[in-house]
Amino acid sequence: MKILQICHRVPFPPLDGGNIAMMNMALSLESSGAEVHQFCLNTSRHFTDMSNIPKELIEKLHMTATAIDTKVKVKDAFFNLFNKESYNIQRFFSLKVERALIALLKKYTFDYVQLETLFASVYIKAIREYSSAKIILRAHNVEHIIWERLSHSEKNPAKRIYLNFLSRRLKNYELETLNFVDGLIPITNVDKKHFRKLGYKGPMMSLPLGVDLKEYEPWINSKSELSLVHLASMDWLPNKEGVEWFLKSCWQAIHKEHPELKLFLAGRNFPEEIIALKPKGVHFSGRVDNAFEYLSTKQIMIVPLLSGSGMRVKIIQGLALGKTIISTTIGAEGIDVIDEKNILIADTPEEFAKAISRCLKDPKWCRSIGRNALELARTTYSNEAIGKLEMDFLGKNFGGS
Repeated sequence: MKILQICHRVPFPPLDGGNIAMMNMALSLESSGAEVHQFCLNTSRHFTDMSNIPKELIEKLHMTATAIDTKVKVKDAFFNLFNKESYNIQRFFSLKVERALIALLKKYTFDYVQLETLFASVYIKAIREYSSAKIILRAHNVEHIIWERLSHSEKNPAKRIYLNFLSRRLKNYELETLNFVDGLIPITNVDKKHFRKLGYKGPMMSLPLGVDLKEYEPWINSKSELSLVHLASMDWLPNKEGVEWFLKSCWQAIHKEHPELKLFLAGRNFPEEIIALKPKGVHFSGRVDNAFEYLSTKQIMIVPLLSGSGMRVKIIQGLALGKTIISTTIGAEGIDVIDEKNILIADTPEEFAKAISRCLKDPKWCRSIGRNALELARTTYSNEAIGKLEMDFLGKNFGGS
């Protein structure tokens, strides 16, 4: 079976959720017997020097990348108001990328083309014209729901109106795209239900993010202090929104009750306006080179998401590291966790404060939540099974190759 995986950015290094999801999927399929060709958009925002990627990885995944400028341009965004296209999506189309993709489709015969996220769908027309491959959309999120939730939580009236406008455009595009794919692989059952409600009737299965547990083993038994940690890419709006909310609405009361408690915040592109708040007891680490090492010394992971869709990769990583995770309901959405067994759910400042206080007052109970989290990762989110599950899905619905 020959699979072309189109990634909306180069998934290396696999440090953030999107990169981890795309890279782990490619490696899972390759280890399950598929010949994987990874075609990447090398975006201006997440530009990757391909010479820094291990040669053996490039060869294993037949990895190629084409540069594209996806920066938001005020002029383009303004004129987009007067047409029906989704500006969120159209930024990812480039004639240069399309030509590179067409050359690849002419060179190889693929059984399947897997689009990683809705942003890769702008190349469906070229795929249909130059390939007979079945097109599979791997939906990391229900994209328009993210923007709907952002608009609902936005307090600035003008921003709220604009975010709502973007979400409507994105929803229309998302609905239209469902008509042009042969199969759909959302990451969570929650998103699968959303797609059914939106009217998708084709072959579909939810397939969670997998992790290679061998990568986590050196860090699982590290000594960890009862401090709080949040590690996520901060150029994703829901992460930024969640951290701002936690600092402004939750942290002051928590710090007052537990003045010795430390909160560590890390992630790529950390906003200066958040750092400028200079809250007491908070340590800003910026981008970290080794997420496992960074997380291993801190026991309590917070995930204060107020919007978003799909599966939070950092929660899966936290489970695999045996962390005690305190998350909002939205943050844990689509993950098979149970409150007070392998995770703690908190949706208000009071609930976050209560959960954190209980962890600090009862360390034994706190760490037991982490042990249960690790067991869940081992039984449910192992990377080894993910590729085989997709191969079985493709074979069952479209015939093996």
